[in-house]
Amino acid sequence: MTEMAKDGASKSRLRVILAASIGSALEWYDFFLYGTAAALVFGELFFPKSDPVVGTLLSFLTFGVGFVVRPLGGLLFGILGDRYGRKPVLVATLLMIGIGTTAIGFLPTYAQIGAWAPILLVAMRVVQGLGAGAEYGGAVIYLVENAPPKHRGLWGGFAPLGVSVGNLLAAGAFALVTMLPREDLMNWGWRLPFLASFLLILVGIFVRIRVTETPVYTDAVVARGKVESNPAMEALRRHPRNFFVVLGARMAENGLGYFFPVFGLSYIINTVGVPKSDALSALMLAFTIELFAILGFAALSDRIGRRPVYMFGALAGVALAFPFFWMVGTKQWIMIALAFILARAVVTAAMFGPQAAYFAELFPPQRRFAGFAFARELGSLLSGGPAPFVATALVAAYGTWWPVACYAMFLSACTVVAIWIGPETYREDIEANEAATDELPSAMPARA
Repeated sequence: MTEMAKDGASKSRLRVILAASIGSALEWYDFFLYGTAAALVFGELFFPKSDPVVGTLLSFLTFGVGFVVRPLGGLLFGILGDRYGRKPVLVATLLMIGIGTTAIGFLPTYAQIGAWAPILLVAMRVVQGLGAGAEYGGAVIYLVENAPPKHRGLWGGFAPLGVSVGNLLAAGAFALVTMLPREDLMNWGWRLPFLASFLLILVGIFVRIRVTETPVYTDAVVARGKVESNPAMEALRRHPRNFFVVLGARMAENGLGYFFPVFGLSYIINTVGVPKSDALSALMLAFTIELFAILGFAALSDRIGRRPVYMFGALAGVALAFPFFWMVGTKQWIMIALAFILARAVVTAAMFGPQAAYFAELFPPQRRFAGFAFARELGSLLSGGPAPFVATALVAAYGTWWPVACYAMFLSACTVVAIWIGPETYREDIEANEAATDELPSAMPARA
């Protein structure tokens, strides 16, 4: 290959990675921004007639609304992605969640328009959720279908990397505005991170419209005439085990992924009594370290398989459930930071890193987007959406944290079972029009 050809190939790969990871980071900045605001300010601004605990519960309930509609978004846009291509759906989902987030920054509060305030808040959360339902799946598939065969795990890891960058940006944005005097924060400061979304989304759209369709979709679906009218139902009918493996694998990854930074943040601030700035800075440090851990675990899955790495993360989730609360209960910043680092950079990263390529490899190309997005977002509905609400309700009901730790262990145990019965996929041909893994035995693979 000539130097010019190599340079062109390198630029093409960089555009692919940027289109998926930067767009994903900006999109998930929007989605996680809501979670941070729900933990810190929405209870008081939109549900002021409630007592503090009920206000937080209602705030987390609206947070969960986004997860209720995410399967619908995954189903709708997943079908469109399999029928018309990956690229147009990636642009559409970015626009939807960006519009929903920016609009939240303009919403009047309960003090201004009464009950219409939480109603409008929920409506914007629905718009966010519909777009988010296919965003991650689309970004992952775009990366994996462009990746070299032996590096799909690493390439796929740039999508969850984008999610973590979005997490970091959201936490950072609120860390800055919480430095304002409380009156200014509650009057107008909380709006700034939401309004900033408009400019960030413009960057994401610019990046995504400059890329081409994936070669796998073009060659394996369009050129072979494999476009299906309802790929989501075909994925469920033809690949039921793989579909339900995705559901189970999401329980710990998604449930704990929201449990620790959303409920954990609220618990540390409101129950333990740690200052907001200390809690947010500890969480931001964990998100920063997680960026490197995700790519490390994703690359490791290219060498030893997706399942061993994923299983390690799920088992680590079981082990951390009680120690997390012991560490944050010390009120020492270093222990709180360590708790968040273990939760994000070990537990979540070990599952999130290999998950991208694993879920994409479970479905053939003509059903990949719909099967991936629909199954994944059903898992979100069962795990990540309820997690902060259930955890807050358990603390309110029992007056202690140990039932919450048991709940975290239950989520992790569900994922252990799902990964144990699931197939290994890291050596599969992702252009094959049938998922060859569906009937394979479920024993853990030996190291290559």
